[in-house]
Amino acid sequence: MTGTRVLVLNSGSSSLKYQLLDMRDSSRLAAGLVERIGEQTCRLKHTPLAAGGDAREADGPIADHDAALKAVAQELARDGLGLDSPDLAAIGHRVVHGGMFFTEPTVIDDAVIAEIERLIPVAPLHNPANLTGIRTARALRPDLPQVAVFDTAFHTTMPESAARYAIDPRIADRHRIRRYGFHGTSHAYVSRATAELLGKAPEDVNVIVLHLGNGASASAVRGGRCVDTSMGLTPLEGLVMGTRSGDMDPAVIFHLARVGGMSMDEIDTLLNKRSGLFGLCGDNDMREIRRRIDEGDEAAALAFDIYVHRLKKYIGAYYAVLGTVDAVAFTAGVGENAAPVREAAVAGLEGLGLAVDPGRNAVRGDRPRIVSPDAARVAVAVVPTDEELEIATQTYALVGKNT
Repeated sequence: MTGTRVLVLNSGSSSLKYQLLDMRDSSRLAAGLVERIGEQTCRLKHTPLAAGGDAREADGPIADHDAALKAVAQELARDGLGLDSPDLAAIGHRVVHGGMFFTEPTVIDDAVIAEIERLIPVAPLHNPANLTGIRTARALRPDLPQVAVFDTAFHTTMPESAARYAIDPRIADRHRIRRYGFHGTSHAYVSRATAELLGKAPEDVNVIVLHLGNGASASAVRGGRCVDTSMGLTPLEGLVMGTRSGDMDPAVIFHLARVGGMSMDEIDTLLNKRSGLFGLCGDNDMREIRRRIDEGDEAAALAFDIYVHRLKKYIGAYYAVLGTVDAVAFTAGVGENAAPVREAAVAGLEGLGLAVDPGRNAVRGDRPRIVSPDAARVAVAVVPTDEELEIATQTYALVGKNT
């Protein structure tokens, strides 16, 4: 392998996020986003990070992902970073659902694509879009190694006692029903970075990772291996999220169908897109919710309390699962930036060795940091996630191993 660059692609149904990294020093050379693909109002935003240049934006129709990736290639070429460069070693693709089949990053071939397709019924919103990005990139650079990095892979180390639902195993196996978990690249990166922050090896540390963005999940990581996580068959289970309900009695679905007369599609939309913080108070932006709370808004205050209550329950549950905890790490948009959430989540848990120092917790920054008091038995950390770097690192390591 002669190249040292990895292009990371995260393909959504109408978007394409990308970063180009140089793995010699993990530096970012360029990053960008194409959004509203297929619409007349499509926008491409490209930032040439290596050159320190200003972001470039372009509006106009981009018909499909093939045209989007070609437009990205043109922007990269303007900065001398074209996809035809011999310095490009591989393309790494984020794939949301790998089931139990994919437990590690995998070089993409036709058989891998076929298996990702077979998983579409358990990831209908994500895997089709991920496949579109894969097919587009393979067509553009068929000679280049391409690697799938799966959100679910980090969680495949969960024991069966954590991964299984308490239903007939024959039915569960027939329909691939089990707890898979998501945000795996983030949980892997943050758990390892937390160990580094503590000056320890990952295998010597037990960490509760709280990935709190619009989507939110928790994981219990023992010695670098996930032993439990909050999301399940789909990203709907677990914590209260921006628009998703998280945990609830499954019989609510039967009740809404039988008594409320709602269709399965209507219930799906309700629980995934009109619930969580948005369903409770009409906002899914924590900054706006905190502003409303400061103005005395009772609906916003209740939504915040419900959000924190669920979060605190998972901290306690995963403390019990792990037995001993070295750190609780907050990450992603809310976890990294919302000091009131961190403070409220550990309030009252002093008996478990958890607390935040108000001064440290109020400081904002883009580096991993401890926000608990020096004497705290368990470290409370803020660790900015870096899923693109994790995907690039796993991709580069696999390609190097295979060459």
